[in-house]
Amino acid sequence: MHYLQDTIARRWPQTKVLILGDVILDKYVYGHVERISPEAPVPVVRADRSSEQPGGAANVAMNVVAMGARATLVGFTGRDADRELLERQLAAAGVDSALVAVDGTPTTAKLRVLAGQHQVVRLDHESTAERPAPAYEELLQRFEAALASAQVVILSDYAKGVLTKTVCQRAIALARKAGVPVLVDPKTRDFSRYAGATTICPNRGELALATGVHGDVEEELNHGQRYVEQLGLSHLTVTMSEKGICLLWPDRRHHAPAVARQVFDVSGAGDTVIATLALCAASGVPPEQAASLANLAAGIVVAKVGTVPASAGELLSELRARNKDGSDLKAMSLPELAEKVAAWQAAGDKVVFTNGCFDLVHVGHVTLLEQCREFGTRLVVGINSDASVSRLKGPTRPIIGEQQRARLLSALAATDAVVIFDEPTPIDVIKAIRPDVLVKGGDYTEATVVGAPEVRSWGGRVELVPLVEGFSTSDIVRRIGAQAKA
Repeated sequence: MHYLQDTIARRWPQTKVLILGDVILDKYVYGHVERISPEAPVPVVRADRSSEQPGGAANVAMNVVAMGARATLVGFTGRDADRELLERQLAAAGVDSALVAVDGTPTTAKLRVLAGQHQVVRLDHESTAERPAPAYEELLQRFEAALASAQVVILSDYAKGVLTKTVCQRAIALARKAGVPVLVDPKTRDFSRYAGATTICPNRGELALATGVHGDVEEELNHGQRYVEQLGLSHLTVTMSEKGICLLWPDRRHHAPAVARQVFDVSGAGDTVIATLALCAASGVPPEQAASLANLAAGIVVAKVGTVPASAGELLSELRARNKDGSDLKAMSLPELAEKVAAWQAAGDKVVFTNGCFDLVHVGHVTLLEQCREFGTRLVVGINSDASVSRLKGPTRPIIGEQQRARLLSALAATDAVVIFDEPTPIDVIKAIRPDVLVKGGDYTEATVVGAPEVRSWGGRVELVPLVEGFSTSDIVRRIGAQAKA
């Protein structure tokens, strides 16, 4: 549990994902039905509002950035207003787009009309025909340029003309030469075009289409296992809707059960799954744990209406909610902490922040935190990571690891949240959560407190509290050393 939380919070933000595939603009019209049309036996939807969101491979990219990582998106569009809208939304979300505009074809768009939570109809604007050869050459050139800085590749196939067999094989060969794993979301019965990928991630319907076996789950999975060797995969990842995810190797299987959820909309769930699996692959998370995490992310998405990505904060909250140790609920990543603090402040809470190494927690630390809590209603404690402590205190420190220090501080009644930071100072944390009160020990002056000007700039204040005489980690270490020599 702690390993996954640490991976999401600290490794994913350093990961760059390259997505090659079919870019789609998802459009929604929301309304309500009051009558049946006199022109035909169809409901009349009175439109209340509309929205547009990146979909297809673009939604995979949106999921990647929502989970805290970086994404570069390569695909085709037309030269139209939908392209302009799509590029603006991608840029606003932080996605680097390297889209190739092709004359004579539209930007693929799907318009969904919803009455309440029910989809009434979908209208598609698209062309699935192959594009001119120069367009594919430009596509692969942009892919190769982005590959130089990527840690993982996703081929997101929606059968809209991007991922031809030639494109797939050239992209996979380039990635393998660079030592970059490749995950494929397929939409064709011919899996041979994906040969050499790290894993292919079909759902049961897609696997049945490829194998020609329908209805017999055991036989479908048997055929899937044979694909692993035939196509040179590491493994096959079969998504099975409410039954979870099944990982297939030639000689074994692993089943990761789904997370029970009330389902409102399955749109984009597959994009969420492959985005999560890709980030796990780039971070060295074993496939078994990656599948469980992907199930958790998909459960978040299907509980929402529309194509809405899962965020890193939501994923971390779900992980902690499944941890039986209640104190661990206080340890948060910075993105999730920022959301939590904003919610506290919106509810009228006054948020206090303090920080330190907190190596060998002692009565002086406890007293400091109790005094901090008196300045507000919520106390957030920032602690230096192990690497940060070593840079500040020397190679023999910390004595207690960052996860154990976080657990100890979380167990104290005075604390409401704990966050680990890698930098020498907590200035990034302070700017992200904007506390109402910043507190440090009496060995500081207000002029030397990191973040003091920033806190005052948004109307907060800085407080200094006296230290408890005779208690410091350095003194405790010296006493232990002296007793050991005696």
